[in-house]
Amino acid sequence: MKLTYLTGALLATSAIAAPASLVKRDNIDADILQFALTLEHLENAFYKKALSTWSVDDFTNAGFSADFYSQLKYIAHDEEAHVLYLEAGLKAAGASPVEACEYKFPMQSAQDFVALAATIEGVGVSAYLGAAPLITSKSYLTAAASILVTEALHQSAARNAVGNVPMANALATPMGINAVYSIASSFIGECPSSNAALPVKAYSGLTVTRAMPVSVNTNITFKVDGDIPSKFYVTFVSGLDVLPVEGSMSDGVIEASIPEAVSGQSYAFITSDNSGNLTDSSILFGPAIIEVTPSSPTFDISIL
Repeated sequence: MKLTYLTGALLATSAIAAPASLVKRDNIDADILQFALTLEHLENAFYKKALSTWSVDDFTNAGFSADFYSQLKYIAHDEEAHVLYLEAGLKAAGASPVEACEYKFPMQSAQDFVALAATIEGVGVSAYLGAAPLITSKSYLTAAASILVTEALHQSAARNAVGNVPMANALATPMGINAVYSIASSFIGECPSSNAALPVKAYSGLTVTRAMPVSVNTNITFKVDGDIPSKFYVTFVSGLDVLPVEGSMSDGVIEASIPEAVSGQSYAFITSDNSGNLTDSSILFGPAIIEVTPSSPTFDISIL
């Protein structure tokens, strides 16, 4: 089953994005800003940790250019600016901004950092895009869209640096708040007790067990943190496509074939049905982040 474009957009930006506990709240804009600030704190700490650990020589010795190292400093500046901007907005709205937490980033080298940066920036783009339909204030929506554009530039720079095609998908991939939190929570340690509780929950874990990137129509394997029913589906989300396929399981390993429409940084869930309507009740495990090599580009030049 393939749910694409307008249908996929409605599913990907509403069903994926809106846990019931968030939709019902009156202060939804403040909740979304607090969640955005939570992610920006993480990115701010991530870049500052890396740039205080590895020098320009460490990056050039790892095969990156000095110009790219300079770009990373601009990105670090941007992330700090995003934190300050969101804090100011929350204070102006009468809310107490959440503070930074303790973080744990699995990186041992400049190469690890850049690869992780490409992934984290992609999750940030998906988070802002997925939350957009939930924002009620047009001024807040404009502010979020402004940050989204900058995060997409960050993602492109990092993807290009690690050899991934920056524009691997014609459409960006929106992700819901619970799905994004499921990924982000793996990097977050202890948070200040004074931080406002966010109406989010993490799904049970899903882990890819083969190297990335992969190609369409090849099999990908996963492991889950828990028991899985005898009937399940692997649902891929890529761009505005929501693509459920039947999965198989053998010796604790889940296997499924990657559909044609999946391209670039995409996400996989284990779901209880193949409706493509990703809700808290239908998502059993996930999301897992996958990187799928795009097919060769095609375009029509007959209009020339």
